Amino acid sequence: MKSGRVWKTTSLFIVLAIVSLFFIVPLVWIVASALRPAGSLYQYANPLTWRTFIPSKPTLENFVHIFSKLNFGRAIANSLFVSLVTILLTVFVSSMAGFSLAKFSFRGKNLVFAIVLITFMVPFESIVIPLYILVKQLKIDNTYWALILPGVANGLAIFLFRQFFSEVPSEIMEAARIDGASWFRIYWRILLPLSMPAIVTVIVMVFMFQWNSLFWPLVATHSSRFEVVQVAIASHRSTENTSWANLFSSAIAGSLPPVILFLFLQKYFVRGISGTGLKG
Repeated sequence: MKSGRVWKTTSLFIVLAIVSLFFIVPLVWIVASALRPAGSLYQYANPLTWRTFIPSKPTLENFVHIFSKLNFGRAIANSLFVSLVTILLTVFVSSMAGFSLAKFSFRGKNLVFAIVLITFMVPFESIVIPLYILVKQLKIDNTYWALILPGVANGLAIFLFRQFFSEVPSEIMEAARIDGASWFRIYWRILLPLSMPAIVTVIVMVFMFQWNSLFWPLVATHSSRFEVVQVAIASHRSTENTSWANLFSSAIAGSLPPVILFLFLQKYFVRGISGTGLKG
């Protein structure tokens, strides 16, 4: 019995190790390629040896080039600005909407909640054209607002806050109302501080969405002044020529902020997901 359990555990470990190699090996190769001089990028690509994954003379010249010559730092700054502003507005708007759907009764409440659910099930690509027409009519195309506002009214964020606030006892609100607190004060002073797991979940979710956004920034902006990370990375590849050294180094540099954010907030993110009913 014990030997069978050990064999099952060992077999599972071997299978998971093999599967993980399919994800780890390409990442290691990209990092190694980014640390090689641009001229020797494919020197050890075929056949595969240990030199393929460990540069003999590692250098940071590719990273220096994208920041000093290609202005990649501005793209990172743009993505950070767009992501942070979107997060602030989304937390405020979505938490208030979630509070209303969780704690108030009004005509059409179920219909509104159904529409909220539909909004994050519909593929974003299907609404790009009407969204661009709206942005154009508001005369905010080719601005930061064109990148920020479409991500603010986030249906999934509203759902997360609604689920979290539904678990908060209504007796807390009733006691606060007896003491003379307004609805906004109850929301701001009582419910919002209690919803930190949900807030962290929304922060990670919105940051990842904005940081990885490529299609909408290409549609909504055309000036290099508003170029974001994913657009800057994609610009290194074209039908005529691809600068692989710039592509690899910018991909590595562009992936660091979301990785760092998730490493710091992963504990709260998992807690927020489990506390809002989205766990499997």
